[in-house]
Amino acid sequence: MRLLVVEGNVRAARERHRATYGLTPSESYSAVLKSLAPDAICDIALPADEGANLPDASGLESYDGVVITGSGLNIWKAEPESMRQVELAREVYKSGTPFFGSCWGLQVATVAAGGSVRANPRGREVGIARDITLTPEGRDHPLYQGKAPIFTSPCVHGDEVEALPDGAIVLAANTVSDVQAVDISHDGGRFWGIQYHPEFSLNELTVILRRYKPTLLSEGFFRDGETVDRYLTDLEALVADKRRTDISWRYGIGPDILDSSRRLKEIENFIEFRVKPVLSERGRA
Repeated sequence: MRLLVVEGNVRAARERHRATYGLTPSESYSAVLKSLAPDAICDIALPADEGANLPDASGLESYDGVVITGSGLNIWKAEPESMRQVELAREVYKSGTPFFGSCWGLQVATVAAGGSVRANPRGREVGIARDITLTPEGRDHPLYQGKAPIFTSPCVHGDEVEALPDGAIVLAANTVSDVQAVDISHDGGRFWGIQYHPEFSLNELTVILRRYKPTLLSEGFFRDGETVDRYLTDLEALVADKRRTDISWRYGIGPDILDSSRRLKEIENFIEFRVKPVLSERGRA
């Protein structure tokens, strides 16, 4: 199984993640994919970098799946670092290679297919996305096979899908984002995407939230630095010992977050129902 992991971040952002977590976002996502498919070979593309050598549709056909990570960029700004990723996503669609993305990945694939993204007027969704609810289409969709109809997941995003491409199917929503998951068919390809981050373990999420401390304070999620520090210390204690029910109960962090088999179900289903059939077609399964 050959997978291409597309890093959504510019160099400074991915190196900042490596400095605090030990891996760049694309390296972390690759590790998650290999935990679900141990024999997978994961290559990494860096389209945010000027001059990056990126595959075209014919080169992408050599992969069995393409996955786009999250990013600190805002696609509505239409910066070169973002638009190179949109062009790459158009080539992925054209190649017909199974296509998946989290958060930024959903936004890139949406814009590449003719939709639009904006800053969410309802504000940022950060830490845990709550009450993500499957639509009728989502309940019958293979992306959510084995998933509860209402669930929570790690998340960090301030933007949302404003307008969907023609024919896109919304699979999940909550009160913060009307598009928490989508199925997009475009130009011969098909994309499954989610606005949240199941690939984030509680440990990785906590590291990110510690970096976000100034944002959490400035946007009113916490009243003062002492309160946010206490919250992050509690999360770190829960990372160290998942049996700390006093902490998990206090913050509503249940098995959807702590049980990796439940948290990663969407990514597992992408591999099972999109990538593996391609492997079979190519005689590599």
